Amino acid sequence: MTGFTITATNHTSFTVSDLDRSLAYFCDVLGFELLNRGPRDPAFIERVVAIAGADIEVAYIQAPGHRLELIEYRAPDGRKRVDSRPCDAGFAHLALDVDDIDAVIAASENAGFMPLGPPQDLDRGPNKGGRVVYTRDGDGVTVEFIQPPK
Repeated sequence: MTGFTITATNHTSFTVSDLDRSLAYFCDVLGFELLNRGPRDPAFIERVVAIAGADIEVAYIQAPGHRLELIEYRAPDGRKRVDSRPCDAGFAHLALDVDDIDAVIAASENAGFMPLGPPQDLDRGPNKGGRVVYTRDGDGVTVEFIQPPK
């Protein structure tokens, strides 16, 4: 017995280099709703993330059935871009069901989210008969699109 209960999923988060660009993709291209955007108290954030000098701006956006948090760090200096591959431990991505995978790939490409390869037919698992593609932007944020079987 654990002594606690998980009651809900609150959000998934990505750190991005340009909050405006990321919001344009998720809100204008994918249709997510902007819920809140603003800076956070640096002293508080330093304590939460254990990074001296951390200064961030945060946006919460709502997808169908899931909330996403996008964070742009303005400080400290020396920030890097993570260059992980789907096979690397710690890699994360967001997976979204879509009704037209070809249309979402085209819209994503125009916004800088490039497919890692052509869409593939799924021949097993819970989405058998559907199609799947991974897309990634310049920050390494990866969004998987799944077109369920018809």
